[in-house]
Amino acid sequence: MADVLLTHSYHLPYDRKQVRKQQPYPPLGTLYAAALLRENGISTAVFDTMLNDPEDGFQEALRAHRPKIVAIYEDDFNFLSKMCLTKMRAVALRMLAEAQRTGTRVIAHGSDATDHAAEYLDWGFDFVLIGSAEQTLLSLVQGLLSGADASDIPGAISRSHRGGRRTGRAAGHGAGNAPLPLPARDLIDIEQYRRAWRSAHGTFSLNMVASRGCPFHCNWCAKPIFGDSYRVRSAADVAEEMRLLKEVHGAEHIWFADDIFALNRHWVRELAEEVEVRNCAVPFKVQARADLISAETAQCLRRAGCAEVWMGVESGSQKILDLMDKGLEVEDVISAGENLKREGIRSCYFLQFGYPGENYEDLQKTIALVRHTRPDDIGVSFSYPLPNTKFHELVRQELGSKLNWSDSEDLCVIFKGAYSDEFYRVIRDALHAEVNGWHGDARSSIEAAALWSRAERMEPASRNHDATVLSSRNHGSGRNARHSTGHGLIRPADLLAPLGEL
Repeated sequence: MADVLLTHSYHLPYDRKQVRKQQPYPPLGTLYAAALLRENGISTAVFDTMLNDPEDGFQEALRAHRPKIVAIYEDDFNFLSKMCLTKMRAVALRMLAEAQRTGTRVIAHGSDATDHAAEYLDWGFDFVLIGSAEQTLLSLVQGLLSGADASDIPGAISRSHRGGRRTGRAAGHGAGNAPLPLPARDLIDIEQYRRAWRSAHGTFSLNMVASRGCPFHCNWCAKPIFGDSYRVRSAADVAEEMRLLKEVHGAEHIWFADDIFALNRHWVRELAEEVEVRNCAVPFKVQARADLISAETAQCLRRAGCAEVWMGVESGSQKILDLMDKGLEVEDVISAGENLKREGIRSCYFLQFGYPGENYEDLQKTIALVRHTRPDDIGVSFSYPLPNTKFHELVRQELGSKLNWSDSEDLCVIFKGAYSDEFYRVIRDALHAEVNGWHGDARSSIEAAALWSRAERMEPASRNHDATVLSSRNHGSGRNARHSTGHGLIRPADLLAPLGEL
């Protein structure tokens, strides 16, 4: 029997794209919350939905643990949870219904619940936790278990006994600054993850975080949990957790799930030193900004074990980067890639297609940048306006009935994009195929040529003549004009031809 049963709604088999990738990670945010509850003497169990059936498995967990409280506590460090996918919302609602049948009080926490707190309360959740919520959860659980009035706990929103809504005092995004115990990885089946990784990739990767939040202000980035706050752990603590993942759990690779890594070059140098002292280097990958990857930082990342850096490049057009409030120069991407490759670290790009104002020439600038810098891998998404972002406010009047993607492969422009979804998908597939071709996949090079030819034929008929344009925004100063490749897509015959001086 447990006082609290923690779970989350992300189920890998419900996400087509992630099923193909087969890179499941434990729910860090959920396990941090579990660790804090347990450290404070609260009997805690976890039902991990990532690889387990959220219906039969959750019912069995309710029977086995007979909890007094259920908390559907999403993993704040999983970017897929931050996307507020409707398939996962449906999972949360089914678990709510199952828990209610047992008479259990149910708490919700996560990006989607924070953005739609009123709806979650209407659906029947007793409380919604907002912001950085481990300490809020602890206070709420302690109050509920003791029978105290829990209606005025900062960061918790509740329903009144008469069925109306009432709001506890708001907790800031920086709430809960007290150090947390390490995630309670022992409460889930790590062997499930090991088997999945070894079967698909022949190695085993685990996740951890060195920091929370991001202080930058890209206008499409949703920050319902941490806001603009940023907190980083000591380099010594991070290195020690790396050692534990390596020596205790047998991790052969680590994914740092931080929104932004290497924000401070002095901290990165300290991390390299702490890792070397412990002899605990493990190949790892991170997300970082291109303008942070100096030659010194790249060298320190390599010393710490870094094997791969994913940078939010978004676009090769300076105009689009400026529209996004990215605060990044295209030249930064070129420099970062060179610094990483010099240290033998894989350089990878996150790209976005379809941001309002992006035209044919802007798409070509992105293609040209990728060709000029030759990243080791790319990930392509479509601009996705999430609630409470500046981007969402700019296009809100253009949105139809579809407000969220169903899963991470739902890639569609839910406002009036410059081109049809199908055209963007063909460009995405062509660029992916070309990058794969550079790295030895001859079949991909042939596929890329066919896709570029198809895109060129599609382009005139794929234009949306009433596309959303952010005419009130600064459209850039043309500082990156040297990346222009003309007015038409590069033809298949020119696919692997030199682009000339950029």
